[in-house]
Amino acid sequence: MTSHIEQSTDLRLTNSIRFAVVIGSGVMGAGIAAHLANAGIRSLMLDIVPRELTSKEEAKGLTLESPEVRNRIASENRQKLLKQNPAPLATADHLNFIEVGNLEDDLERLKEADWVIEVVVERLDVKQQLFERIAPYIREDAILSSNTSGISIEAMASALPEGLKSRFLGTHFFNPPRYLKLLELIPTEKTARPVIDFMSRFAEDRLGKGVVEAKDTPNFIGNRIGTYGLLVTFEEMLKQNASIGEMDSITGPLIGRPKSATFRTLDVVGIDTFVHVAGNVYETLESGEEKD
Repeated sequence: MTSHIEQSTDLRLTNSIRFAVVIGSGVMGAGIAAHLANAGIRSLMLDIVPRELTSKEEAKGLTLESPEVRNRIASENRQKLLKQNPAPLATADHLNFIEVGNLEDDLERLKEADWVIEVVVERLDVKQQLFERIAPYIREDAILSSNTSGISIEAMASALPEGLKSRFLGTHFFNPPRYLKLLELIPTEKTARPVIDFMSRFAEDRLGKGVVEAKDTPNFIGNRIGTYGLLVTFEEMLKQNASIGEMDSITGPLIGRPKSATFRTLDVVGIDTFVHVAGNVYETLESGEEKD
């Protein structure tokens, strides 16, 4: 394997993160933008352009070309941050640190970013297509990362130009980003060592994270262990003919775990997300007793 240090000879790297672009404004994207805002870091949150008007937009006489419509998805998800519980923002004023835009009109603004973080749907082909699209706009000293829950970082990197591969890595936040301390950093073979070290220091010192450097294996560390534990618990529930409430009552504080226990944790994570993460590890692991 090629050394990360050997990769960094001609590296140009930002010395601070003052402005970030978050691509994807769903629960995780908005949550990461909020966590950056809490740390005093400005961000631009981008999402896709809607293809249809809502009834309210039609009543206002807006069109699909109206900025209010084109930025609607990111704008609505930004406003949802004020209503979520637990609160992703330390204060309502921190919402002012988050700008919104879309992936058609605002690509040029990626050139302003010290860090671009992708938080779109968990599909490799979608992520690769996005990276091919945004790569020309990323500054030569900026960092690009993916917040994937377990898709191969190496596979994503294959869609990037050579000059950007040394500044690309996985940065896996856990939901909700403000409250869960763990952050997994997942480098590829071509990620420059100074990039890993810089992001580790930034995440620990500025974002208050506990950083773990993970290998590019299916679902990395946290989700690899967590998926197994959750599925074993589910299997045991069926065997014992127990209820969801009964399982949560014995898999929470009673055994030294959070009060969200098993199934309340799944509610926070999102059932659709968990199904994807479980499917990812099942499809990518070799056959064995536990898989069967």
